[in-house]
Amino acid sequence: MATFMDVHAGYADVTPQELAAALAADREHAAAEGVRFGRGWLDPVSGLMFRLAHGPDRETILRVHERAGHPATEVYELPR
Repeated sequence: MATFMDVHAGYADVTPQELAAALAADREHAAAEGVRFGRGWLDPVSGLMFRLAHGPDRETILRVHERAGHPATEVYELPR
């Protein structure tokens, strides 16, 4: 299984509850696609959220985020 770093824009000024809801939506759709999410980071000033994801391929990671209602701006496969 490959490891990816995904990037989401538009998270400036989100509340902790809004962030938790977005992360929960990811987890809700992840298992069915064979994806496991890891640690995430939020830069509240820029509104960028970064998150580690483990899954079969980039397209699957993008699909999970799309289904969760917040498409990733970018997804990068990390070297092993």
